[in-house]
Amino acid sequence: MSRTTEALVVGGGSTGCGIARDLAMRGVDVTLVEKGNLTHGTTGRMHGLLHSGGRYAVSDQASATECIEENVVLREIATHCVEETGGLFVKRPEDSESYFQEKLEGCRACEIPAEVLSGAEAREREPYLATDVEKAIAVPDAAIDPFRLCVANAASAENYGGEVITHAEVTDVLVEAGEVVGVEVRHGEGGRGDVTPGPTERITADHVVNATGAWAGQLGAMAGVDVEVRPSKGVMTVMNTRQVDTVVNRCQPKGDADIVVPHETACILGTTDEEVDDPEDYPEERWEVDLMVEELAELVPVLREARTLRSFWGVRPLYEPPGTGTEDPTDITRDFFLLDHADRDGLPGMTSIVGGKLTTYRMMAEDIADHVCGKLGVRASCRTADEPLPGSEDIGDLHAVMDEFGLRSPVSRRSAQRLGSRAGEVLDTDGPNPTVCECEAVTRAEVRDAIDEAGRDLNAVRLRTRAGMGTCQGGFCCHRMAAELEPGFDADTAREALDELYQERWKGQRHALWGEQLSQAMLNHMLHATTMNRDGDPARLDGEVAFDEFDTGTDAGGADRRAVGESPVADGGRTGDEEGSGWP
Repeated sequence: MSRTTEALVVGGGSTGCGIARDLAMRGVDVTLVEKGNLTHGTTGRMHGLLHSGGRYAVSDQASATECIEENVVLREIATHCVEETGGLFVKRPEDSESYFQEKLEGCRACEIPAEVLSGAEAREREPYLATDVEKAIAVPDAAIDPFRLCVANAASAENYGGEVITHAEVTDVLVEAGEVVGVEVRHGEGGRGDVTPGPTERITADHVVNATGAWAGQLGAMAGVDVEVRPSKGVMTVMNTRQVDTVVNRCQPKGDADIVVPHETACILGTTDEEVDDPEDYPEERWEVDLMVEELAELVPVLREARTLRSFWGVRPLYEPPGTGTEDPTDITRDFFLLDHADRDGLPGMTSIVGGKLTTYRMMAEDIADHVCGKLGVRASCRTADEPLPGSEDIGDLHAVMDEFGLRSPVSRRSAQRLGSRAGEVLDTDGPNPTVCECEAVTRAEVRDAIDEAGRDLNAVRLRTRAGMGTCQGGFCCHRMAAELEPGFDADTAREALDELYQERWKGQRHALWGEQLSQAMLNHMLHATTMNRDGDPARLDGEVAFDEFDTGTDAGGADRRAVGESPVADGGRTGDEEGSGWP
């Protein structure tokens, strides 16, 4: 198998999807490949903050300025991905007054709107703030859904003629006569694009863009060049409800566990900052989860009474130019860098984009799209700051749109938030449209629309709809999602997809199994292990259970009709020891 494209983008995170969209809008024949689902890497493992720039206003003002500029742009072009929460930097008695003033002055120097609130005024906005919070700085932080954002960028790229291929892992960078000419990929199950699962494929390109984030060094090594990425792990914890409706930051220079981000039906607590060698091999630990709750309960005491749903970790793709020699990863700039390997390494045909953050993804994409178009001789201007993403073209009165389809709140509100201007097109169905996921208020129409886009990969459906991301963590809806694969997929495919979905949900819960969450996990286990024989009970597998007599409860002699034998203990009826993460 082989194919050819003008520009090949490796990496399906926010930056890669943004680059693919930008290039496609300029008329470039572009193909994007991603080894997993979109957002498989750092993008799918961040805390959902649309930065105002306030967090960098003292330490990294160049990044802070970029953040506030792109914050304004994304509110316009990605309306259905952004929740206008606002943000607070709160000061406790032990926090430095001089640093509070530095933060305020830094925000104003970077043109970040900043307002000083008294402790009482801050608690009017957020009643659950600690009573000893003395004052706060209000900034235009917001919450953003990275999954929805990436999917919208990918959809836009395809609308303009680009191609997005998921589950296609790069196994080699093709170098001929001292020039990068493409890559070799291995296709996996569940991918999108015109591919057959399983085989390898050679994709040749006039120019290759390395947008793999924390994995940029690994892809660079395949081409024989060094890309000095310094991965930094950050652990986050997901709570069961929204304890706050505003982003709450601790106003202190730097440290672990200093932010609470309200996101959809949950709150995300973050984060740590630990430099690591390999972006794959550092799962979170129980003490890190405890740290989040203990530290942030000083700001929001009600967190001590909340249920911890899951934890996850992501790896920041920090880049430090050679020779800087910074030892503390928190001191490394959050700015981004374009590495032209022709100029830097004498290897034409490939460019890497490193550093940065989700908030500045569009700016990063514009920068590298300008660069690639220059290499290809394409004269076209960037339009991504002006043209809304699919779903944000014409939001209008979303509640009125939902009323048209007879959906009640909160289903109406949640559907409107997720679908944006696509609400009418997705929900206008002749058949029944029951709620599939009660926790996140996801209807059958949304699930089926996502299946049409993503195929049999239920984790990709989850990313598009949030089904399975609520307080039960898929216990009551995973099997319903799998049922929606019929009639397009056979029973074996549906079972495999259900296994993959449930295992992905399980991974992030392992370090949160205490108290009420342990009870929830056991309930989920019982639901999944004792239905459809998902625990692989040998007695039922051998046909020794009289299923047709279950409704009678007992036989004529009064004995219970129970299977003989013990069921193996398994996670949701399946065994699995994968370490990893997943968002709420």
